[in-house]
Amino acid sequence: MPRSLRSPFIGLAAACLIGCAAKQQAVPPPPVVPIAAAAERTVHPVTVLSGLVAPLQNVAMTTDVSEPTAAVYVNEGDHVTRGEVLAQLSVTDLEANLVSAQRAAAENLAHVEQARYQADQALESGSDQVHEAQAALDQARANQSYAQITLQRDQQLLTQGYVSQDQVDQQRAQTVVNQQAVASAQAALATAIENERANGTSSQGLQKANVDAAQAAYASSVAQVGSLQAEIVKATIVSPIDGVVVNRNLNPGEYPGTRQIFTLQEVSHVYAELNAFAEQVDSVRAGASVSLVSTASPNRTFRGTVVAVLSPAMPSSSGFIVKVDVPNPGDALAPGMTVSANISTAPVRGIAIPVGAFLDDTHQTIVVVGSDDTAHVAQVQEVAHDARYAVVTGISAGADVVSNGNLNLADGQKVAVR
Repeated sequence: MPRSLRSPFIGLAAACLIGCAAKQQAVPPPPVVPIAAAAERTVHPVTVLSGLVAPLQNVAMTTDVSEPTAAVYVNEGDHVTRGEVLAQLSVTDLEANLVSAQRAAAENLAHVEQARYQADQALESGSDQVHEAQAALDQARANQSYAQITLQRDQQLLTQGYVSQDQVDQQRAQTVVNQQAVASAQAALATAIENERANGTSSQGLQKANVDAAQAAYASSVAQVGSLQAEIVKATIVSPIDGVVVNRNLNPGEYPGTRQIFTLQEVSHVYAELNAFAEQVDSVRAGASVSLVSTASPNRTFRGTVVAVLSPAMPSSSGFIVKVDVPNPGDALAPGMTVSANISTAPVRGIAIPVGAFLDDTHQTIVVVGSDDTAHVAQVQEVAHDARYAVVTGISAGADVVSNGNLNLADGQKVAVR
């Protein structure tokens, strides 16, 4: 071929070779990906919840003492300790009533002693009266027997002419008198026996009832004394807890009535009331350790313990409450503050992969690398995870998992393993 004709073809061929070489050099190399082998591990899951701070105790104070207020010693916001005096009610009337009640109790105690002496005297007298009545009856019967014998004798003598009819009639009249005397003595004995029975003994009967009545009156007066003493004690209103006064509704001169006079909150410990759904509380147990933070107390971490997992108040509600007891040094956490909490749950052991390997928030998709350095999308099911690893099902131990799920790898893409 002539040079003039060959030169253009040669130039065209050279251009093609140069262009093809440039295209081959522009193909990017396979991306380098970090991998980790799926292996059996134990993870320590953490449940993340948020909620509000509540006081350990919210104490609404009232009083049933119907006396005017003499003094109030605290204001809202004051810190108080258990037993500290918050207010004092007037006790002038109560103390006067107490003196009167004590005097009445002393009088009733004297009445008890008097009733006991009278009972002893009545019991002894009743026994003596029975003995005397019995003796009188015996004497009347003896007199009656003697009169009857004398009458019989006089009647025999009358027939023999030794005594007159008048003497016999007199003796018969005497016999009738003696019969009446016996009947009267019998009635007196019956009355004495009935009196003795009614009086009873030291353990039962009328006299015991009299003593019991006197003792009951004394006990009632003693109870009245005790009631007034209790009223005087209650007139000094003291704090039942270490806490903070959040409401004061009492002023000097006012009668407390039935209203709430103070509201106290105990905040040396507080509750974190964390909101949760059923799937979040499934593994939360009482006694679990909790780490809490609050935007109101930056750069501080609080430690607490789960004390209860409370079911929804209404069957139609899905909201659970996880209640956490949190020590609160310096009252750093105040009721109403929001907190975020990490709750340690039971360890879980199984096939684990890096927690960053998931491709989405559902934690159901990862990328594995085959022996030919080809990436494949795999479906898994997360069982539990902690800060570093997640236990999953759906892959076997030893599988090479791309540890960074944000690399946007395509299924079937070639990769270079790092």
